[in-house]
Amino acid sequence: MAAPDLKPVSTRSALLTLLLGAEVPRLSTRELVAAASVVGFAEPTVRVALSRMTAAGDVVRDDEGGYRLSERLVVRQRRQEEAAHPTLRDDWDGAWDLLAVTTAGRTASERAELRTTLTELRLAELREGLWTRPANLGIDWPDAVTEVCERFTGAAPVAAPVALAARLWDLDGWAATARTLLAATATDDPVLRFTACATSGRHLLTDPVLPPSLLPADWPGDALRASHVAYKQWVVDMRRTMVG
Repeated sequence: MAAPDLKPVSTRSALLTLLLGAEVPRLSTRELVAAASVVGFAEPTVRVALSRMTAAGDVVRDDEGGYRLSERLVVRQRRQEEAAHPTLRDDWDGAWDLLAVTTAGRTASERAELRTTLTELRLAELREGLWTRPANLGIDWPDAVTEVCERFTGAAPVAAPVALAARLWDLDGWAATARTLLAATATDDPVLRFTACATSGRHLLTDPVLPPSLLPADWPGDALRASHVAYKQWVVDMRRTMVG
């Protein structure tokens, strides 16, 4: 199988991938250097990157020389974990959530922030100020949404929900990228496999996690989640072995 064409990750992205996927809140410099070396990053490059990441507020360095994620990136870590293990409702009956933005007079930055929040919750904009998705996820609606939106749950907003899902989300494009990432995890190249893991973590954040009845055939979402989780565990085991 030919190696897929994936954009190499930076040293910063590699280190963040290691920290985001770690099973502990803190990694030592030794652990980060050892793990990064397996996927092609030299120790001097890693140390320079850690210094820059500390200065930029990506990571926090402790008195013992270890590193943990900043609070901002802890939120991202939580989102990635939820993306790998989405909370699905077993009793989905075909209902959709519909959110209408009802608060006027918001600033442009406030509107942009709300759009980002709704997109991260895997909703899509049906038309301006009206967002929707199938009600098959256990969503904990944040105050930033409930304070400015009215939410309704009921029948699909159109008679053809499969066509609506295909219009609201680029399902074919998402699936094509997911298959590229899955192919990369099947190679023997450790750098390519790590690149696929780092990229798949971000790609899973954009999976709409729709009910199977609304998805194209052979949807690769579950396969990509399983591959991502398995590779993250391999990285954890590898790191423990190298420093143990």
